Amino acid sequence: MPSNSLRRDRMFRIIPACLALAILPLLAAASARAQQREEASVNVAGSVVPVHLHVPPGPGPFPVLILSHGSPRDAAGRREFGRGTLSEVAASIARRGILVGVPIRRGYGPQPSSWAEAYGGCAQARYHQAGLASAEDIRAAAAMVASRPDADPKRIVLMGVSAGGWGSLAAASKPLKGLVGVVNFAGGRGSRGPDEVCKPDELVAAAANYGRGSTVPELWIYSVNDRFFGPELAQRLHRAFTAAGGQARLVAAPAYGEDGHRYIRAMESWAPEVDAFFRQVGFPGAKR
Repeated sequence: MPSNSLRRDRMFRIIPACLALAILPLLAAASARAQQREEASVNVAGSVVPVHLHVPPGPGPFPVLILSHGSPRDAAGRREFGRGTLSEVAASIARRGILVGVPIRRGYGPQPSSWAEAYGGCAQARYHQAGLASAEDIRAAAAMVASRPDADPKRIVLMGVSAGGWGSLAAASKPLKGLVGVVNFAGGRGSRGPDEVCKPDELVAAAANYGRGSTVPELWIYSVNDRFFGPELAQRLHRAFTAAGGQARLVAAPAYGEDGHRYIRAMESWAPEVDAFFRQVGFPGAKR
């Protein structure tokens, strides 16, 4: 028969395990109350574009943010986009009381449709048209999410990274009902290797085209060690955009890892800049 001390030792090992089993469902329930994940889709030019939603708790109406992913240098990487794409960033923004939609654009995902946003390679560098193709998906997702009963259709922000940031600039270059601002993380196209962009002058010219049609304030964030679109090119893009009439503030963000093109992952670092911009355009900032 076990001694009293051995029985006590077993009991104390069992109690924490039981507590953990009891606490885990409570934590999961609290997380579910904090925000919900929903799946939706929108049809664009005959193709289905999935839109992954992060919905704050409560009845709303919530301001709407459309968060757009980038485009890898290799075509095979486009299949990796899906439900988990930018999910940590989306969840962080939803905690501010913002309804977030993450569209997986045409040509991306495990079962992609035809890729709509090709720019013709270095030979053609049709960056302006490629951005407008991305913009079709982004604008369709914005209209769909804004039509929900828990959404505020008068407060929409477009936010994207890399090709998604570029597509957000393109989407804002034409009138979009309810649009109040754009957040562009490292937007651009044409990177074919570290610190190498095909025909950068064409990219700068496309930025000017977007600036001519833009009417809302924008926040541009480029890390100082971005290996896709480095600081000098970011400054050229910004100068062309604002000289053409666009309203944008360029932030030179700190270095991030080996390639600052992934700076959007550094949420604690960029939160103060983004929260200040959110408040400027009538969105809620982080709850601290």
